[in-house]
Amino acid sequence: MSFEFLSPVSDLVAAHSMLLSDQSLGKQIKIHTEELGIPDLDNVDIAILGVKENRNDVNFLGQSLNFDTIRTSLYDLFPGNWRTNIIDLGDVNPGEQVNDTYFLMQEVLSTLVQRNIIPLIIGGSQDLVYAQYRSFDILERMVNLVNVDSRFDLGNTAESIMNTSFVGKIIVEQPYNLFNYSNIGYQTYFNPQEEIDLIEKLYFDAYRLGEVVSDVTIVEPIMRDADIVSIDLQAMSAACLDNNYMSPNGFNGREICAIARYAGISDKVKSFGVYEFKNFKREEITSLLVAEIFWYFIEGVNYRSNELDVRTDPGTLHYNVPIENEVLSFYKSYKTERWWIEIPFISSGNNKLKRHTLLPCTYNDYERACNQEIPERWYKAKRKNEV
Repeated sequence: MSFEFLSPVSDLVAAHSMLLSDQSLGKQIKIHTEELGIPDLDNVDIAILGVKENRNDVNFLGQSLNFDTIRTSLYDLFPGNWRTNIIDLGDVNPGEQVNDTYFLMQEVLSTLVQRNIIPLIIGGSQDLVYAQYRSFDILERMVNLVNVDSRFDLGNTAESIMNTSFVGKIIVEQPYNLFNYSNIGYQTYFNPQEEIDLIEKLYFDAYRLGEVVSDVTIVEPIMRDADIVSIDLQAMSAACLDNNYMSPNGFNGREICAIARYAGISDKVKSFGVYEFKNFKREEITSLLVAEIFWYFIEGVNYRSNELDVRTDPGTLHYNVPIENEVLSFYKSYKTERWWIEIPFISSGNNKLKRHTLLPCTYNDYERACNQEIPERWYKAKRKNEV
């Protein structure tokens, strides 16, 4: 498709990139400029996309968005020993209606996903995740969404979509392509008990902020099973980002970058977005944080192991663990020493589910199974397969 509706990177940012060191990211990213047009998508691995839409923010007061400081911060950074080809497509400007913006965003992302190009999205209000999710409809398969957020954002699905209700819309609206939703970093006092109960009832995964902060490595198997990853900047603590909407509690910069790197390392993650960028008081700090989040995600992509199905690797170790009336089947990668557990596939005629038969897990899950404790994520995934 044509991307002619995308607005180019500003002349100011393009001029800034020209002055950078030849080793900087700004000199290695192909940029959509007014003069040169949209870069060729051939052999591209990652595409940066801004979406300047925030009208469905419950606190919207007419603010416009500008991502120039994010781009200059990212361009200023130096890459690692990367092999990825990166382009910056510029921005999707707000349409006449918010649904118009969703449509344009979905069109761009669908094209990128079909071409195995990972979009890195910087957006306004987080309801844009709805369009990010819908861009996978074209693949006609079930997907897993991981949301780094202090809130579940289930909201009232009977009302119009907002940045506080987009997850509810994803769950209830056809086509039903959501297999699993995982929340990382929720804070109980921000979520109604009804929503906490619903997450449990739907066999979705949720990890409290304290749980993740005490051991950020628990994020790795969750990200390993994700197709789409979304980060709400309001999951950060107010000490990191000085803004009226921030909570005193939240992730710090190191933790959010570690989470982004785990997302990048995942062989499955095909789409990554950072949302709720506002007119922060400390815009330079916020922009640099977003740039570093992107940097760590790209770093992770460069360390992917191509282990989408370890069962086909002759070096994989296989363990059967009898427990209650089940025999749990574990796999351990010889190359990365990561673990998976097999989910019995229930033949229901729904071909969308067949790919969800191997669930990433940890060595601790294997140890607990040996002690006759059924892993919670395995139980939830099995129940979803049975529905």
